[in-house]
Amino acid sequence: MKHLAAPWRSAYVTGSQPENGCVLCRIGSERRKDRENYVLHRESGFFVVLNRYPYINGHLMIVPVRHAEDLSRLDGSELDTLIRLVVRCEKALAEGMSCMGMNGGWNLGGCAGAGIEGHIHIHMLPRWSGDTNFMTTAAETRVVSASLENSYSRLEPFFNLEVD
Repeated sequence: MKHLAAPWRSAYVTGSQPENGCVLCRIGSERRKDRENYVLHRESGFFVVLNRYPYINGHLMIVPVRHAEDLSRLDGSELDTLIRLVVRCEKALAEGMSCMGMNGGWNLGGCAGAGIEGHIHIHMLPRWSGDTNFMTTAAETRVVSASLENSYSRLEPFFNLEVD
């Protein structure tokens, strides 16, 4: 029998929630803990962070520091920054993760799949041919083949570059 190990997912799987309040607001305000929180980049009121409970290696989230429920609550300047960060993340994932494709989007409300409700964030997921298998469909289990630390170290150099 083969064993899959993902110890960083323990808190998620057991349903424990160690802290109250909005986790994205907490991460947004803890600049000194960026590495610990897997924040890769901060720019103009936004941050880019690895999803702590990823669907796949390199699963990024682009998050406004300001708590906003949906895209309509962001102003024009914030929307411009958001799209620039989507482009930057696309490039980082393509080059840093050598992915073959990508998925991206957002979920508003629990019925739409939002794991963190009430604070808008955009998901960016690298994809590869064959990255899904029977585990997802038959066992309702996702296999993430690399650690968060590995994904962070592969992507970090693309965010330390000067903004174009």
